[in-house]
Amino acid sequence: MNKRLVICSVVTMLLLAACGGTPAGPGITGSDTTAGATVTTASGDTTSESTGDEGSDDPIVFAASLPLTGGFSIPGTLHQEAYQVCVDLINEGGGLLGREAELLVSDNQSDPETTASQTERFINVDDADILLGTFSTLLSFPSSAIAEQAQMVYPEPSDSSLQSHSRGFEYNFGFTLKPINYIGQTPVDVLAHYRDQGVIPEDEFPESAAVIYLDDFFTNSISQGLVGGTLEIPGSDDIVDFGEGYLNEVGIELVFEEQFPAEFTDWVGLANRVKNSGAEMLFALTLPPAELDIVRAMQTVDYQPSAAFFSQGTYREFQEQLGDAANGIMVWSTFDPEIEWEGELLGEPFGNADFVREIEERLDTEANEDHSQAFVVCQTMAQAIEAVGSTDNTEIRDWLASRTADDPVRTTQGDYYWDDIGLTADRDVLLLQWQDGELRFVYPRGDEYSTAVDLQWPKPEW
Repeated sequence: MNKRLVICSVVTMLLLAACGGTPAGPGITGSDTTAGATVTTASGDTTSESTGDEGSDDPIVFAASLPLTGGFSIPGTLHQEAYQVCVDLINEGGGLLGREAELLVSDNQSDPETTASQTERFINVDDADILLGTFSTLLSFPSSAIAEQAQMVYPEPSDSSLQSHSRGFEYNFGFTLKPINYIGQTPVDVLAHYRDQGVIPEDEFPESAAVIYLDDFFTNSISQGLVGGTLEIPGSDDIVDFGEGYLNEVGIELVFEEQFPAEFTDWVGLANRVKNSGAEMLFALTLPPAELDIVRAMQTVDYQPSAAFFSQGTYREFQEQLGDAANGIMVWSTFDPEIEWEGELLGEPFGNADFVREIEERLDTEANEDHSQAFVVCQTMAQAIEAVGSTDNTEIRDWLASRTADDPVRTTQGDYYWDDIGLTADRDVLLLQWQDGELRFVYPRGDEYSTAVDLQWPKPEW
């Protein structure tokens, strides 16, 4: 495949097509590196080269544009750590196709245009063999289009939106366990489940809710499912009808809704408006680090909802910075360290417990969702390379697209296969809750999820 394409002309158009603004955060230059990785700055300076020819002695180059600085630096750094652990494990196990693996990382400074430019450079200059996705829909939307033009698989650890996956792309695969447009259904299902189980008394079930959300592709998608309406899929005649929203379906009245811009700072004012609405439950849909500002503002005005769902907050720093105020907050995730998912790496069993152990031993920290999502992407691409016996991205794409429930990709997050637009099929996200300083898994329930604990109700005061 000839990967040396001229793609620069599409970058601006793609950025205009993507919803949402650039996250707040300083853009800084300089470089950072971890053992065995090459990290470049937004200027594009790098020392890695690879021909990508099959059967050569050159390393197989895995390339990722990640937000190591700027507003997304926390999840971006965790993605880098997990990608590196995966590549290290591959090399310690003998490599792929008789070749070592190499990780090439560029810092996109949480900027979508930089992400697109770096993805183009990976393809046209660095001749990377395999692309690994970035963090957030905002950054993934333009870079996945660059990859599609080059006919390179773009596996996305954190973009599974209907909008992104309705562009007719063949090389775009999402790894979020459920399309983000439907994620709001899960916390609503949790409330109904625990009401039916008697954990939430009937007379304490919330009757009203406030939904506050960042003006961003990701958070706008979640909010629409909660509040209702229709979604027109760009470039098609398809319309998704959310009716009156998931809240309405269980009898919760939406009494307050507010969208805020990326540069928003009046958190106390917003908290006062939420409090004055009388909402019994809060849905806060953000990207890091706004969730921290929101909790502190709610403390300031003494707003005490009986339940709170946040779209961000699975990372340890969330609890460390908020302390007891994190307790009772529900967050969605694709990962829990106690679920006994079985996967494989280099043809050998390698499940969730193995992943958790390797992260803790190698990084001296707890494994979390951002580690897990990134690791699964790398693990999947390694399985694909071995399965087709090549780094040819068209062959890899065909193999991924042909996975089924009976013949899935086996990962540390369970079995993966995809529908005809590259969205994960037949999975649901997990619902976690901070309880006594620990993140506990509370939903779904069932044989596969035997480690789940009951929801803490009501939420303790901030």
